[in-house]
Amino acid sequence: MATGTSTAARPREAERPRSAAAAPIRTGAPNRATAPIRTGALSRLRAAVLGSTPRQVRTLTVTALTTVLVFAAVVGTVLSGTRDSTDAIGLRAAPQAVRAADLYFALSDLDAQAANLLLVGADQDHFAQRKAVSDLYNQRRAQADADLEQATEAAAGDPGARRTVSGLLDALGQYEALVARSDLQETVAKAAPGQPPADALVSYQQATDLLRQELLPAADQVAGDNEATVTRIYAGQRADLGKGRTWLLVTGLLALGALGALQRTLTVRYRRRVSPPLVGALLLTAIGLGYGLTLAADAQDQLHTAKANAYDSVIALGRARAVAYDSNADESRWLVDHNRAAAYQQSFFDKTQQIVRLDGTTLNSYDDALAKVVDAHRASPRVLGFTGYLGDELRNVTFPGEQQAADRVLTAFQTYQRDDRRIRVLQQQGRLGEAIAFDTGTAEGQSNGDFAQLSDAFDKVIAINQQAFDRTVRQSDAELGAGAAVWLALLVAGTLALTVLAVRPRLREYR
Repeated sequence: MATGTSTAARPREAERPRSAAAAPIRTGAPNRATAPIRTGALSRLRAAVLGSTPRQVRTLTVTALTTVLVFAAVVGTVLSGTRDSTDAIGLRAAPQAVRAADLYFALSDLDAQAANLLLVGADQDHFAQRKAVSDLYNQRRAQADADLEQATEAAAGDPGARRTVSGLLDALGQYEALVARSDLQETVAKAAPGQPPADALVSYQQATDLLRQELLPAADQVAGDNEATVTRIYAGQRADLGKGRTWLLVTGLLALGALGALQRTLTVRYRRRVSPPLVGALLLTAIGLGYGLTLAADAQDQLHTAKANAYDSVIALGRARAVAYDSNADESRWLVDHNRAAAYQQSFFDKTQQIVRLDGTTLNSYDDALAKVVDAHRASPRVLGFTGYLGDELRNVTFPGEQQAADRVLTAFQTYQRDDRRIRVLQQQGRLGEAIAFDTGTAEGQSNGDFAQLSDAFDKVIAINQQAFDRTVRQSDAELGAGAAVWLALLVAGTLALTVLAVRPRLREYR
């Protein structure tokens, strides 16, 4: 009988740590109520798969360490990818799109000043006014040249974009040559205001046709391509962040589960309640999971704020400002080129509708309809009875001071529209000189003066959104930078060290 008992106990002797080797071997039937859990079917299956206790501990330890490292890799991949995408939008794609929109604006005002050169005349009495217009024309030309230079640099790796920018450079050179010829022809003729010589008018017509048919569409294509790039990167990063947060949660929970399984095995096999180092490892992993999920969620919110709230407004307002300048050029073209007056008037109205769209109106009924929707909006800022670029902006108000700044744009736009109607009335009454003086006048209450107020209002609301965009990109970049990497590395290193510290003394007992 004693021999049989000794033989039955021998296979389990090898699994006992040395500290327990001298323990007496109990015989007889075990108490069902207090039988160890490992006598169950699940324990026998686990023992068959994992083997002896040391092997089980080693296997679970390797599994825990591996899942922790996988979790760390997922965190690093998600956060570094998010930072790269944020930088791609904030430091490259979005600034390029803004510069492309600025190019469209510079070209629009460039032609407006070319038209004003014809409008103010070249006689001695208007020399100072002509010089002011010429200086502004040269300013816009330098701005367009700078924007094109930056567009050339940005298009270095894109053959299609390079061809577009190269075509823009060639067309701009031709345009400037035509305007210079028109200016010279008018100067030689010493033309009176609003009465350019026929050859100067023809040269300007060729220049403005080139700008409207080639330059502006090409500039719009460059802007559209850059905007599409921003939208593509944003959509891709939003999708990647959604998947990344899922992977963070899954791998983090797996790491916690593996550490928890190791903790349970040590508790059951070694009759200990808890392992303090493993509790620390579990805590650090939970902190890392929460930290990673928080960073990812914050990055997603900041990306939305930067793109949807700030950048989209910057682009809409930049386009609105450029269209406004082009419509201002149409106003001057209408005064100086009687043969094309009807086409320029329609073009002015079409651009007006792009900024503040009021369906079912004509140029003659537009002011009354605009007054009604503006009054309704002032009574309740949420009421927006119009669409267009300005409607898009007022529906996307997000930042402090933006509502008031956008409302000032609407007010200044309404004032400018009234000025335009006065110019047309004066011209139709045969008072061309007064119409030209009012159109080119820079004092408050004159057309160009009020248009300057509109331009300033555009600049201020654009600045609010641009500053918010830049601030959000910087904040996101800082949160996902070296500080986050160091904290996550410390958490992972601590988790790995504590896990090894918890297991190593237990395995030593089998040596």
